[in-house]
Amino acid sequence: MNPLTKVKLINELNEREADLGIKEAVSWHSEYKDSAWIFVGGFPYELTEGDLICVFSQYGEIVNINLVRDKKTGKSKGFCFVCYEDQRSTILAVDNFNGIKIKGRTIRVDHVKNYRPPKDHEDIDDVTKRLREDGCAPKDPAAAGHSEEEEQDAIPVKKAKKDKKEKKKKKEKKKKKKKSRESSSSPDSSPRHPPAGVRVKEEKQDVAYDKYSQQGAPSVGPQNGQRATDRGRGEEEERWRGRDREEDKRRVNERRRDEDDREREGDRRREDRRRETERDEGRRRDAGRREAERR
Repeated sequence: MNPLTKVKLINELNEREADLGIKEAVSWHSEYKDSAWIFVGGFPYELTEGDLICVFSQYGEIVNINLVRDKKTGKSKGFCFVCYEDQRSTILAVDNFNGIKIKGRTIRVDHVKNYRPPKDHEDIDDVTKRLREDGCAPKDPAAAGHSEEEEQDAIPVKKAKKDKKEKKKKKEKKKKKKKSRESSSSPDSSPRHPPAGVRVKEEKQDVAYDKYSQQGAPSVGPQNGQRATDRGRGEEEERWRGRDREEDKRRVNERRRDEDDREREGDRRREDRRRETERDEGRRRDAGRREAERR
């Protein structure tokens, strides 16, 4: 339904009740007697919470307001929800504010039966969160003074010294690690024996190892060793020579490619110049012909 149509229907209903003299207990407002919230829509987008409180506080004390804004841009969407301290103020607001114009825009004011508070998002600021929780109603000066006195009289609680204890523990661990490293690095003069309670298993002797040690390992003569070292050096030198050759080939190929690219670039520039000169000559000829025709 069009919002302006709703505005007209609410005004017609109020006029009909006023003409018939219907009592408050039987009025259509009594259906919303358990809710102190009203809906306000259609107002200009540049109005803020303070502007709306100034307008709607004419008929009662406002304790909370929720101006619906765009999540990304933060701009107003043109409607809000207002909560009064006294529920009877909602009746006055609906009867008197519905259908009026604010800055050339007709606003709609209606009751809200079941108001649902908006869900808190991660990107909500602290001011909006506090406004939703505590409201915007002025606090009692006596209560405010009492709370300030309590805050002043409150004794600050000392924080637990966890950080110092943790630092001490870390230092002790570091010292123990250093001591263990020093003890492991220093050579021991006496051989280490296992503790009395630990049983050590003896290793079995390998018979094959004794036979091999008696026979003796095959000896390598000095001539064979010299030959092996010479072969290794020759192979290493051959590898380096092959790498140098490959590097020289690669450099020669790169130079040839650069020269080819330069020649192609020069040919392309000469071709462009030749075409440009041909175009200029053609233009001059055309201009001469036109001039001769005019004469």
